[in-house]
Amino acid sequence: MWEAIARFVLKNKLVLLIALFLVTAFMGWHASKVQLSYEFSRAIPTDNAKYISYQNFRKQFGEDGNMMVIGFQSTTLFSDSVFGDFISLNNQIKNIQGVENVLSIPSAITLKKDSTTQKLKAENIFTGSSGAERSSLHVISTDSAKNVFFSLPFYKGVLYNTTTNAYLLAVRINKDILNSKNRSGVVNLVVNAANRFGKEHGFEMHYSGLPLIRTQIADKIKKEMNWFLIGSVVLLSVILLLFFRSISIMLLSISVVLIGVIWSMGTLHLMDYKITLLTVLIPTLIVIIGIPNCIYFLNKYHIAYNDTGNKEMALVSMISKMGVVTLFCNIAAAIGFAVFALTKSDILKEFGEVAGINIIALFLISFILIPAVLSYLPVPRSRHTRYLDNKWLIAVLAKLEVWALNHRTIIYGTTVVILAFSVAGMFRLHSVGYIVDDLPKTDPIYRDLKFFEKNFKGVMPLEIIVDTKQKNGLRKNPLRIFTAIDSLSQYIAAQPEMGRPLSVVEGLKFAKQAYYDGDSSNYAVPNDFELSFLAPYLNTKSDSSATANNFTKLVSSFMDSSKQKARISVNMADVGSKRLPELLQQIQLKTHQYFDTTQYHVELTGASVTFLEGSSFIIKGLKDSIVWAFALIALCMLYLFRSFRILFCSLIPNIIPLVITAGIMGWAGVPLKPSTVLVFSVALGIAIDITIRFLVNYKQEQKGNELQQKQLVIDTIHTTGISIIYTSMVLIAGFIIFCFSGFGGTQALGWLTSLTLIVATFTNLILLPALLITSLGKGK
Repeated sequence: MWEAIARFVLKNKLVLLIALFLVTAFMGWHASKVQLSYEFSRAIPTDNAKYISYQNFRKQFGEDGNMMVIGFQSTTLFSDSVFGDFISLNNQIKNIQGVENVLSIPSAITLKKDSTTQKLKAENIFTGSSGAERSSLHVISTDSAKNVFFSLPFYKGVLYNTTTNAYLLAVRINKDILNSKNRSGVVNLVVNAANRFGKEHGFEMHYSGLPLIRTQIADKIKKEMNWFLIGSVVLLSVILLLFFRSISIMLLSISVVLIGVIWSMGTLHLMDYKITLLTVLIPTLIVIIGIPNCIYFLNKYHIAYNDTGNKEMALVSMISKMGVVTLFCNIAAAIGFAVFALTKSDILKEFGEVAGINIIALFLISFILIPAVLSYLPVPRSRHTRYLDNKWLIAVLAKLEVWALNHRTIIYGTTVVILAFSVAGMFRLHSVGYIVDDLPKTDPIYRDLKFFEKNFKGVMPLEIIVDTKQKNGLRKNPLRIFTAIDSLSQYIAAQPEMGRPLSVVEGLKFAKQAYYDGDSSNYAVPNDFELSFLAPYLNTKSDSSATANNFTKLVSSFMDSSKQKARISVNMADVGSKRLPELLQQIQLKTHQYFDTTQYHVELTGASVTFLEGSSFIIKGLKDSIVWAFALIALCMLYLFRSFRILFCSLIPNIIPLVITAGIMGWAGVPLKPSTVLVFSVALGIAIDITIRFLVNYKQEQKGNELQQKQLVIDTIHTTGISIIYTSMVLIAGFIIFCFSGFGGTQALGWLTSLTLIVATFTNLILLPALLITSLGKGK
């Protein structure tokens, strides 16, 4: 059958080439339309309870992840020259299109009691009672305003830290802007304005918050995609030139993978997907996986031409012999990626679908393009096939033959010892992830995040919803509810990883302090008596509606419109997926202590909770995908070889590299997280190619061959060993490129996959032949 297909391809090569390039042009048009994703990784399925809870929170209270923060340390902030520029910075940021609000010291307000109208007037502290934007330093005394500001506990730990002289600006950015390509422009304008202020006064400015982290990570993704693609093409071009000593062969191979890249990006757009932290890897993976296809075909073509001296016969032999090998190699590699589509995580599903489809498409591209172009090229010269007579590799293969025949006991014993060491390492594996886990500790995003954790206990949002289970429930027995909220808030604030919570109770404390003429000792929860005469004052008024609205919005944002639910907002450190569940459980237990569960329902949500759920979900999904990949590849191998003996011999050399990699991760302290668990399915799908290449050649040599079975194994080592070593070198070199990534997860994918492939090369060239010979028995 394959010989008939080979003759069909060669006979209709021109038509097939035209069709291939027309499809490529179509996919190229779609590839030009693909966009970068500016959303958080959609790791949780939409029917997940925590996802639904978070979406409900966003509908009722708005976004919790659209606050960007700017911080710096200064002992001279309140000097006239510096503070005047600080006010100007505040106004510049407010005027940037897409910025909804700025919470900072210059925009801070105080409340003043008006006994005549029985109202609390909201006044800007640093811009006078009119609330007009400050245009000069002569509005009011900065020193007197400073004293007023520091007398208000409401802002302590939120906008400043007196212990470290650290100050903070919180910039709220429109959610629609954050999910569009305009986000980078808005964030950069904010950063540039703050940098100018910092440079002028010698302050080191720090930036964090989910908008900034999301934007900068998205920009890094885009930049890395281009560099990885260029780097992989250049590196593999050099390797191909060293192997084949032919520019035309090198260009042919690069054309195969570049067409594959175009198809993969076109597939993203056709399936209405965007470029994410995972799908950004696909073009480079296509290049890395596609080059071995080319080497398999070209190696067989050169061997056949050396044997026959006839170009057409060599091409027919190449297609008929390598077609089935390359097809099943690509199927196995595709399975290693496509199993991610079986998970419920959107980001994994998209990666699995697009990668799986396009790895199969690579087979079609190489199956058409390579034979057709080779038929037009001149016959190979001796320098093009010189790599087949590499004396060093031939000597290595001869030693492998000796080991497989005469030292199998040592091979098995060494394997058992290494496995025992690896299994011991596996028991040291632990699972942990962080929101900025993939960034190195030297990255400015990571360093700035630590600045805010040190001075303000973090910027990661956690939301606590207190549901009274009835409309206007917050107005029924308010003292009990507010006291419980305050007790819970104080417990949370006492945790070293969590900042001071904000809630409607803090607004009430602020109002009580104002009622008692600004006496800070009265910053406390009002009692029943105080609530009764304080109530008329809570409808604030001001000469400036903007000032009043700032305070009104701040207080009202902590209750829903029906007054049924109250919200407690906390900023916390990026404590990781191991510590976070402990903290959440402790808080949940405290809620049972402070709130009667028959009357109240307290729920923890927010970006921090959904991150934890997403991280756990991805790890579980990836673990399941390894099982699926193993089962599906085993079925393919059983179908291909129709022998349980060969199935057993094929799987063992590919399980061992995964165990060894897991063991090394345990001993090296590399945690299990989404980026590292990903390695196992990917590596299994790629490493099995080596086994398929070896065993298909072994089975092909068996047909009509009267040689002893042991001799067939030895012959297979020599006929396939060189191409296996070359393709392994290409794969390893290709994945090492990922080690230069700015993301820890991509780096892990690079070095762990390379390590697995190195081990797989040895197990398939040493252990696999030994297993085959042992399984044959003594008489064979």
